[in-house]
Amino acid sequence: MPIRQLRERLGMSMYELAEKMGVSVATVSRWETGESVPVTGRLRILADVLHCTIDELFGRAGPGKPDREAS
Repeated sequence: MPIRQLRERLGMSMYELAEKMGVSVATVSRWETGESVPVTGRLRILADVLHCTIDELFGRAGPGKPDREAS
């Protein structure tokens, strides 16, 4: 899941993302390392904050587009 890449693309710090999501920086770190994943109810909000689709959060480009390589 390319959360780190999406966050960095916006020039956003882990702290800023954590604040916007109402979670701890440690939680964002776990999402970015793949140690955990956001709960389903947060995916839409995370996609909105990162200006992407839920598919993009999981490295999928969407129908008819090649998927991103997993990092």
